[in-house]
Amino acid sequence: MAGLDSIQKTLLEQVADLHEMPEGAYSLRVDGEMFGKNSTEHIEIVKKTDKPGIDIYIKPGTKKESLHIPVLLAKSGLRELVYNDFHVGADCDVTIVAGCGIHNGGAEDSEHSGIHSFYVGENAHVKYVEKHYGAGDGNGKNLMNPTTEVFLEKNSYMEMETAQIKGVDSTKRVTRAKLAEGATLITHEKIMTHGDQVAETYFEIDLDGENCGAHVVSRSVAKDRSRQHFVSHVNGNNVCSGHTECDAIIMDEASVSAVPEIIANHPGASLIHEAAIGKIAGEQLIKLMTLGLTEKEAEEQIINGFLK
Repeated sequence: MAGLDSIQKTLLEQVADLHEMPEGAYSLRVDGEMFGKNSTEHIEIVKKTDKPGIDIYIKPGTKKESLHIPVLLAKSGLRELVYNDFHVGADCDVTIVAGCGIHNGGAEDSEHSGIHSFYVGENAHVKYVEKHYGAGDGNGKNLMNPTTEVFLEKNSYMEMETAQIKGVDSTKRVTRAKLAEGATLITHEKIMTHGDQVAETYFEIDLDGENCGAHVVSRSVAKDRSRQHFVSHVNGNNVCSGHTECDAIIMDEASVSAVPEIIANHPGASLIHEAAIGKIAGEQLIKLMTLGLTEKEAEEQIINGFLK
Protein backbone atom coordinates (compact mmCIF):
# COMPACT_ATOMS: atom_id res chain seq x y z
CA MET A 1 0.00 0.00 0.00
CA ALA A 2 2.84 2.33 -0.88
CA GLY A 3 1.68 5.92 -1.14
CA LEU A 4 -1.19 5.62 1.34
CA ASP A 5 -0.95 7.33 4.73
CA SER A 6 -1.99 5.71 8.00
CA ILE A 7 -5.55 7.08 7.87
CA GLN A 8 -6.08 5.83 4.33
CA LYS A 9 -4.66 2.42 5.22
CA THR A 10 -7.12 2.16 8.12
CA LEU A 11 -10.03 3.06 5.86
CA LEU A 12 -8.96 0.43 3.33
CA GLU A 13 -8.78 -2.24 6.01
CA GLN A 14 -12.25 -1.31 7.29
CA VAL A 15 -14.10 -1.32 3.97
CA ALA A 16 -12.23 -4.03 2.04
CA ASP A 17 -10.36 -6.09 4.66
CA LEU A 18 -7.14 -5.34 2.77
CA HIS A 19 -3.76 -4.86 4.41
CA GLU A 20 -1.99 -4.60 1.05
CA MET A 21 -2.92 -4.24 -2.58
CA PRO A 22 -4.80 -7.35 -3.68
CA GLU A 23 -3.62 -9.79 -6.27
CA GLY A 24 -5.74 -9.83 -9.38
CA ALA A 25 -8.09 -7.15 -10.65
CA TYR A 26 -8.61 -3.99 -8.63
CA SER A 27 -9.35 -0.28 -8.83
CA LEU A 28 -8.58 2.03 -5.91
CA ARG A 29 -10.01 5.56 -5.82
CA VAL A 30 -8.53 8.00 -3.27
CA ASP A 31 -9.72 11.56 -2.57
CA GLY A 32 -11.59 11.92 -5.85
CA GLU A 33 -8.91 10.50 -8.15
CA MET A 34 -7.90 7.13 -9.54
CA PHE A 35 -5.04 5.95 -7.29
CA GLY A 36 -4.31 2.67 -9.04
CA LYS A 37 -5.85 -0.14 -11.03
CA ASN A 38 -4.94 -3.53 -12.41
CA SER A 39 -6.65 -5.62 -15.07
CA THR A 40 -6.17 -9.35 -15.58
CA GLU A 41 -6.56 -11.77 -18.45
CA HIS A 42 -10.27 -12.18 -17.71
CA ILE A 43 -11.23 -8.90 -16.02
CA GLU A 44 -10.61 -5.58 -17.76
CA ILE A 45 -10.97 -2.24 -15.97
CA VAL A 46 -11.32 0.87 -18.16
CA LYS A 47 -11.40 4.41 -16.79
CA LYS A 48 -14.34 6.43 -18.12
CA THR A 49 -13.50 9.47 -20.22
CA ASP A 50 -16.83 11.31 -20.06
CA LYS A 51 -17.48 11.19 -16.31
CA PRO A 52 -15.87 9.91 -13.09
CA GLY A 53 -15.84 6.14 -12.77
CA ILE A 54 -14.88 2.91 -14.49
CA ASP A 55 -16.21 0.24 -16.82
CA ILE A 56 -15.51 -3.36 -15.81
CA TYR A 57 -15.67 -6.14 -18.40
CA ILE A 58 -15.64 -9.72 -17.11
CA LYS A 59 -15.17 -12.25 -19.90
CA PRO A 60 -17.71 -15.08 -20.33
CA GLY A 61 -16.75 -18.22 -18.46
CA THR A 62 -14.56 -16.47 -15.85
CA LYS A 63 -14.56 -18.62 -12.71
CA LYS A 64 -13.47 -18.14 -9.09
CA GLU A 65 -11.93 -14.70 -9.61
CA SER A 66 -12.38 -11.56 -7.54
CA LEU A 67 -12.42 -7.81 -8.12
CA HIS A 68 -11.79 -5.10 -5.50
CA ILE A 69 -12.99 -1.51 -6.05
CA PRO A 70 -12.76 0.43 -2.75
CA VAL A 71 -13.10 4.22 -2.45
CA LEU A 72 -11.32 6.28 0.23
CA LEU A 73 -11.96 9.93 1.18
CA ALA A 74 -9.76 11.68 3.73
CA LYS A 75 -10.14 15.31 2.66
CA SER A 76 -12.80 17.33 4.43
CA GLY A 77 -15.25 19.04 2.08
CA LEU A 78 -14.70 16.68 -0.84
CA ARG A 79 -17.92 15.69 -2.66
CA GLU A 80 -18.05 13.30 -5.61
CA LEU A 81 -20.43 11.30 -7.79
CA VAL A 82 -18.92 8.21 -9.43
CA TYR A 83 -20.36 5.88 -12.08
CA ASN A 84 -19.21 2.25 -12.24
CA ASP A 85 -20.63 -0.18 -14.81
CA PHE A 86 -20.10 -3.94 -14.49
CA HIS A 87 -20.52 -6.10 -17.59
CA VAL A 88 -20.49 -9.72 -16.44
CA GLY A 89 -20.34 -12.30 -19.21
CA ALA A 90 -22.32 -15.52 -19.38
CA ASP A 91 -21.36 -18.50 -17.18
CA CYS A 92 -19.15 -16.46 -14.84
CA ASP A 93 -18.63 -17.07 -11.12
CA VAL A 94 -17.02 -14.00 -9.53
CA THR A 95 -16.84 -12.01 -6.29
CA ILE A 96 -16.83 -8.20 -6.30
CA VAL A 97 -15.75 -6.31 -3.16
CA ALA A 98 -16.63 -2.62 -3.05
CA GLY A 99 -17.06 -0.12 -0.25
CA CYS A 100 -16.37 3.44 0.79
CA GLY A 101 -14.49 4.79 3.78
CA ILE A 102 -14.56 8.48 4.77
CA HIS A 103 -12.35 10.12 7.39
CA ASN A 104 -13.50 13.68 7.99
CA GLY A 105 -11.33 15.73 10.33
CA GLY A 106 -12.61 19.14 9.23
CA ALA A 107 -15.63 21.41 9.42
CA GLU A 108 -17.05 20.77 5.93
CA ASP A 109 -19.22 17.84 4.89
CA SER A 110 -17.63 15.05 2.84
CA GLU A 111 -19.75 12.98 0.45
CA HIS A 112 -19.36 9.98 -1.79
CA SER A 113 -22.26 9.05 -4.04
CA GLY A 114 -21.89 6.11 -6.39
CA ILE A 115 -24.07 4.65 -9.11
CA HIS A 116 -23.22 1.01 -9.76
CA SER A 117 -24.91 -0.73 -12.70
CA PHE A 118 -24.63 -4.51 -13.07
CA TYR A 119 -25.38 -6.27 -16.35
CA VAL A 120 -25.22 -9.97 -15.50
CA GLY A 121 -25.20 -12.47 -18.35
CA GLU A 122 -27.00 -15.80 -18.63
CA ASN A 123 -26.13 -18.44 -16.03
CA ALA A 124 -23.63 -16.10 -14.35
CA HIS A 125 -23.11 -16.08 -10.57
CA VAL A 126 -22.05 -12.86 -8.81
CA LYS A 127 -21.40 -12.18 -5.14
CA TYR A 128 -21.23 -8.46 -4.34
CA VAL A 129 -19.96 -7.18 -0.97
CA GLU A 130 -20.19 -3.48 -0.07
CA LYS A 131 -19.19 -1.87 3.24
CA HIS A 132 -19.58 1.75 4.35
CA TYR A 133 -17.51 3.21 7.17
CA GLY A 134 -16.99 6.70 8.57
CA ALA A 135 -14.52 8.19 11.04
CA GLY A 136 -12.89 11.50 11.98
CA ASP A 137 -12.97 14.04 14.78
CA GLY A 138 -14.12 17.06 12.78
CA ASN A 139 -17.51 18.76 12.76
CA GLY A 140 -18.15 17.97 9.11
CA LYS A 141 -20.53 15.12 8.28
CA ASN A 142 -19.80 11.88 6.45
CA LEU A 143 -22.40 11.42 3.71
CA MET A 144 -22.80 8.34 1.50
CA ASN A 145 -25.52 7.76 -1.11
CA PRO A 146 -25.11 4.51 -3.06
CA THR A 147 -27.38 3.59 -5.94
CA THR A 148 -27.27 0.05 -7.31
CA GLU A 149 -28.97 -0.99 -10.55
CA VAL A 150 -29.12 -4.70 -11.37
CA PHE A 151 -30.15 -6.34 -14.63
CA LEU A 152 -30.17 -10.13 -14.39
CA GLU A 153 -30.43 -12.19 -17.56
CA LYS A 154 -31.84 -15.71 -17.87
CA ASN A 155 -30.89 -18.10 -15.02
CA SER A 156 -28.35 -15.68 -13.54
CA TYR A 157 -27.77 -15.27 -9.81
CA MET A 158 -26.62 -12.32 -7.73
CA GLU A 159 -26.07 -12.14 -3.98
CA MET A 160 -25.56 -8.73 -2.37
CA GLU A 161 -24.18 -8.14 1.13
CA THR A 162 -24.17 -4.51 2.26
CA ALA A 163 -23.13 -3.15 5.65
CA GLN A 164 -23.14 0.27 7.29
CA ILE A 165 -22.08 -0.12 10.89
CA LYS A 166 -20.18 2.98 12.00
CA GLY A 167 -19.62 6.68 11.41
CA VAL A 168 -22.00 7.46 8.52
CA ASP A 169 -24.05 10.55 9.36
CA SER A 170 -26.51 10.32 6.49
CA THR A 171 -27.15 7.78 3.78
CA LYS A 172 -29.76 7.15 1.13
CA ARG A 173 -29.33 3.68 -0.34
CA VAL A 174 -31.32 2.87 -3.48
CA THR A 175 -31.42 -0.55 -5.14
CA ARG A 176 -33.33 -1.25 -8.34
CA ALA A 177 -33.41 -4.63 -10.04
CA LYS A 178 -35.03 -6.29 -13.06
CA LEU A 179 -35.01 -10.08 -13.25
CA ALA A 180 -35.40 -12.20 -16.38
CA GLU A 181 -36.52 -15.83 -16.63
CA GLY A 182 -35.11 -18.06 -13.89
CA ALA A 183 -32.95 -15.29 -12.37
CA THR A 184 -32.39 -14.98 -8.61
CA LEU A 185 -31.49 -11.96 -6.46
CA ILE A 186 -30.56 -12.30 -2.78
CA THR A 187 -29.85 -9.17 -0.73
CA HIS A 188 -28.78 -8.85 2.90
CA GLU A 189 -28.20 -5.41 4.40
CA LYS A 190 -26.95 -4.53 7.90
CA ILE A 191 -27.24 -1.02 9.31
CA MET A 192 -26.46 0.51 12.68
CA THR A 193 -27.07 4.18 13.43
CA HIS A 194 -26.38 6.27 16.52
CA GLY A 195 -26.30 9.92 17.58
CA ASP A 196 -28.35 11.97 15.12
CA GLN A 197 -27.57 9.81 12.10
CA VAL A 198 -30.14 9.16 9.37
CA ALA A 199 -30.32 6.06 7.14
CA GLU A 200 -32.81 5.55 4.31
CA THR A 201 -33.13 2.38 2.23
CA TYR A 202 -35.24 1.92 -0.89
CA PHE A 203 -35.69 -1.29 -2.90
CA GLU A 204 -37.55 -1.56 -6.22
CA ILE A 205 -37.55 -5.15 -7.54
CA ASP A 206 -39.27 -6.12 -10.80
CA LEU A 207 -39.81 -9.86 -11.12
CA ASP A 208 -40.38 -9.91 -14.87
CA GLY A 209 -39.24 -13.36 -15.98
CA GLU A 210 -40.99 -16.67 -15.50
CA ASN A 211 -39.79 -18.56 -12.39
CA CYS A 212 -37.48 -15.76 -11.21
CA GLY A 213 -37.19 -14.92 -7.52
CA ALA A 214 -35.94 -12.35 -5.02
CA HIS A 215 -35.18 -12.45 -1.29
CA VAL A 216 -34.64 -9.05 0.41
CA VAL A 217 -33.58 -8.97 4.07
CA SER A 218 -32.71 -5.90 6.14
CA ARG A 219 -31.43 -6.02 9.74
CA SER A 220 -30.80 -2.80 11.59
CA VAL A 221 -30.14 -1.28 15.00
CA ALA A 222 -31.07 2.33 15.81
CA LYS A 223 -29.57 4.00 18.89
CA ASP A 224 -29.70 7.43 20.55
CA ARG A 225 -31.72 9.91 18.45
CA SER A 226 -30.99 8.34 15.06
CA ARG A 227 -33.64 7.72 12.41
CA GLN A 228 -34.08 4.92 9.91
CA HIS A 229 -36.54 4.50 7.06
CA PHE A 230 -36.92 1.27 5.07
CA VAL A 231 -39.07 0.96 1.92
CA SER A 232 -39.28 -2.02 -0.40
CA HIS A 233 -41.43 -2.59 -3.46
CA VAL A 234 -41.47 -6.11 -4.94
CA ASN A 235 -43.45 -6.35 -8.15
CA GLY A 236 -44.48 -9.84 -9.26
CA ASN A 237 -45.04 -9.52 -13.00
CA ASN A 238 -44.93 -13.22 -13.90
CA VAL A 239 -44.92 -16.67 -12.31
CA CYS A 240 -42.34 -15.85 -9.65
CA SER A 241 -41.50 -15.78 -5.95
CA GLY A 242 -40.58 -12.79 -3.81
CA HIS A 243 -39.88 -12.18 -0.14
CA THR A 244 -39.02 -8.92 1.66
CA GLU A 245 -38.19 -8.74 5.35
CA CYS A 246 -37.17 -5.93 7.70
CA ASP A 247 -36.11 -6.61 11.30
CA ALA A 248 -35.00 -3.74 13.54
CA ILE A 249 -33.91 -3.20 17.13
CA ILE A 250 -34.80 0.24 18.48
CA MET A 251 -33.11 1.82 21.49
CA ASP A 252 -33.07 5.11 23.42
CA GLU A 253 -34.93 7.88 21.52
CA ALA A 254 -34.44 6.47 18.03
CA SER A 255 -37.09 6.17 15.33
CA VAL A 256 -37.54 3.37 12.79
CA SER A 257 -40.13 3.04 10.02
CA ALA A 258 -40.60 0.06 7.72
CA VAL A 259 -42.78 0.00 4.61
CA PRO A 260 -42.57 -3.37 2.85
CA GLU A 261 -44.86 -3.52 -0.18
CA ILE A 262 -45.62 -6.43 -2.49
CA ILE A 263 -47.60 -6.07 -5.70
CA ALA A 264 -48.84 -9.08 -7.66
CA ASN A 265 -49.50 -8.33 -11.33
CA HIS A 266 -49.80 -12.00 -12.30
CA PRO A 267 -51.88 -14.82 -10.75
CA GLY A 268 -48.74 -16.97 -10.56
CA ALA A 269 -46.83 -14.50 -8.39
CA SER A 270 -46.10 -15.77 -4.85
CA LEU A 271 -45.05 -12.87 -2.62
CA ILE A 272 -44.44 -12.47 1.12
CA HIS A 273 -43.53 -9.45 3.26
CA GLU A 274 -42.51 -9.20 6.91
CA ALA A 275 -41.55 -6.36 9.24
CA ALA A 276 -40.65 -6.40 12.92
CA ILE A 277 -39.43 -3.54 15.13
CA GLY A 278 -38.79 -3.87 18.84
CA LYS A 279 -36.46 -3.39 21.76
CA ILE A 280 -34.02 -5.90 23.18
CA ALA A 281 -35.94 -8.38 25.32
CA GLY A 282 -35.29 -8.07 29.04
CA GLU A 283 -34.85 -11.82 29.49
CA GLN A 284 -32.03 -11.80 26.93
CA LEU A 285 -30.15 -9.17 28.93
CA ILE A 286 -30.74 -10.96 32.22
CA LYS A 287 -29.52 -14.27 30.84
CA LEU A 288 -26.23 -12.76 29.65
CA MET A 289 -25.77 -10.69 32.81
CA THR A 290 -26.02 -13.85 34.92
CA LEU A 291 -22.93 -15.03 33.02
CA GLY A 292 -20.98 -12.06 34.33
CA LEU A 293 -21.53 -9.43 31.63
CA THR A 294 -22.50 -5.85 32.40
CA GLU A 295 -25.74 -4.56 30.90
CA LYS A 296 -23.78 -2.65 28.22
CA GLU A 297 -21.67 -5.71 27.39
CA ALA A 298 -24.82 -7.83 27.17
CA GLU A 299 -26.43 -5.31 24.80
CA GLU A 300 -23.35 -5.36 22.57
CA GLN A 301 -23.36 -9.15 22.44
CA ILE A 302 -27.03 -9.22 21.42
CA ILE A 303 -26.56 -6.52 18.77
CA ASN A 304 -23.48 -8.21 17.29
CA GLY A 305 -25.35 -11.49 17.05
CA PHE A 306 -28.38 -9.80 15.50
CA LEU A 307 -26.28 -8.11 12.81
CA LYS A 308 -24.22 -11.19 11.88
